[in-house]
Amino acid sequence: MEDVRLVHALQARQDGAIEQFQTAYTPLLRYIIAPILTDQRDREECLSDVLLRVWDSIGTFDPGKATLTTWLTHLTRNAALNRRRANERRRESGCLDETMPDSTDGPEQSLLKAETAQALWAAVERLGRRDRALFLRKYYYYQPSAQIAAESGLTVRAVEGRLYRIRKHLRDDLGGVFHG
Repeated sequence: MEDVRLVHALQARQDGAIEQFQTAYTPLLRYIIAPILTDQRDREECLSDVLLRVWDSIGTFDPGKATLTTWLTHLTRNAALNRRRANERRRESGCLDETMPDSTDGPEQSLLKAETAQALWAAVERLGRRDRALFLRKYYYYQPSAQIAAESGLTVRAVEGRLYRIRKHLRDDLGGVFHG
């Protein structure tokens, strides 16, 4: 019964609802994330990402399909697995830190890459909260558009359209430097 009230409070965007949710469910979320992600920083970033997803997609929660705990378990597990996969891809491609110069390039090229990466992250930080979250989910965590659409209550076409507009905005903001 308490879950139902909390869900209604979140859906109505009531003051303090997300704080109540955090108090009640953070231990469960940490329990789900811990075996998937070993790095503490990754765990905390994943937890923050899950809380943002809950806030953004609580409207899609249907108590007729699953309990809140089941829904949260799937959402959290997917977020942690996506983060782990993204980390593995970056590790495999040698892109552990985007601001680190590539040792195979000359000093000028390395500096240019580092400056471009910094400019991109600064431009991403200037995006609105929802656009920034969408951009990071797609291009930092490598989530498929279909998953983003399902979790955010949008169509795949709407997600792709928003991503197109975000990329265009970043390109304009960076003066044509960004080619993502």
